[in-house]
Amino acid sequence: MPNIKSAIKRVQITRKRTLRNASLKSMLRTAIKKFHVTLQSGDLEAAERQLREAIRRIDKSVTKGILHRNAAARKKSRLTRKFQAAVKERQTQQTA
Repeated sequence: MPNIKSAIKRVQITRKRTLRNASLKSMLRTAIKKFHVTLQSGDLEAAERQLREAIRRIDKSVTKGILHRNAAARKKSRLTRKFQAAVKERQTQQTA
């Protein structure tokens, strides 16, 4: 336990930020999971809404310093590719 006043304050700030970061990370993971579940159910319109929400959460986590911007770009790219593959699959099923 720190004895110096500034060190005590830093510990308090770190605790607060850790809690905030954990909460935001959890919300991010939940948004991504909701997208995957909705995509698996086959409802593409709802999946598109969930995709937009997940991308919004990813972008916010970059501005808050939770994710690195390259990691965020990679996640967004992978989610978008999965959605596009599902759309393409749906189109091939309808034409066949």
